[in-house]
Amino acid sequence: MTTADLHTLTGAYALHALDPAEQAEFERHLDACPACAQEVRELSATAARLGLAVSLVPPEGFKESVLHRIDSVRQEPPRTSAGTSVTGAPRRGRQVSRWTLAACLAAVAALGGTTVWQHMEARDARQEARQAQQATDQVADVLAAPDAKARTARLTGGASGTVVVSKERDKAVFVAASMAQPPSGKVYQLWFDDDGTMRSAGLMDPGRTAQTVLMDGAVAGASGMGITVEPAGGSPHPTSQPVALMQLPA
Repeated sequence: MTTADLHTLTGAYALHALDPAEQAEFERHLDACPACAQEVRELSATAARLGLAVSLVPPEGFKESVLHRIDSVRQEPPRTSAGTSVTGAPRRGRQVSRWTLAACLAAVAALGGTTVWQHMEARDARQEARQAQQATDQVADVLAAPDAKARTARLTGGASGTVVVSKERDKAVFVAASMAQPPSGKVYQLWFDDDGTMRSAGLMDPGRTAQTVLMDGAVAGASGMGITVEPAGGSPHPTSQPVALMQLPA
């Protein structure tokens, strides 16, 4: 592949569309071509923002409405006419045995327990939906901010990371792609770099290799950010060497 051909691969590389051999050759080219490196950073940031921009948002209250109906609608019993059974045969007047009554009461108790369980599940689902919607709104608010600026960098193992900062919102969003999963029992933790002092900015989902995270806390005077591997639940201070260090966009 000629150098001229390599110059045309910036878009495919930013979208992770190259095969392993092409990716390795293009990354060697990037080390010696500042123009391509700059173009890749810009295209990666744009792709991250466009991906979020075209996501579909359900109507407000849609999920809550569905869960409310599941929680409140009961199946109707079979309808019978007076004096007949379900099959239409005349009922025989007889006393309900104690065993039958006990079985009915047990069934009612079981149904009552199921109803309580369904109510709790529906309540938890509604709460999770609200929290997810709030997080999505906050991410979108940062990405759509008039002063939003982005910076993209290559991370270890072929991964890439883009940090988008809005000084007006005093918030930052980190977009990761192709990140290797951390070791079992570990998690990636984000940090703000306050002139050499690392301040926790939240945890990433250890089960996802691509994700968009609203970084916890204000950007304030931070000049950069970092990522370390920490025990599940995170650490108050970094306990390992950073897997990535990035300068925040000016």
